[in-house]
Amino acid sequence: MKQVHIFVSGRVQGVFYRANTRKKAKELGIKGWVRNLYDGRVEITAEGKEEDLKKFIEWCKKGPELAFVENIKVEWKDYKGNYKDFSVVR
Repeated sequence: MKQVHIFVSGRVQGVFYRANTRKKAKELGIKGWVRNLYDGRVEITAEGKEEDLKKFIEWCKKGPELAFVENIKVEWKDYKGNYKDFSVVR
């Protein structure tokens, strides 16, 4: 089990990126959260099996249909087990 902290930039707000991120995380059994940042980026903290997190990161690089991801920054961290679900934070 691992944790990743992700920042996604590009056209990622107003295109259902957070809702679709939550849906993808639930499909993969990943726990954590996603939120919009004031600078236009999306921030994600996710925990799960390393192989599932790698699939999740690949999805984040593309995002939903209307998104245009310009850059993604991923930081791997130790698993903490702090989350019971995957939520959209406002």
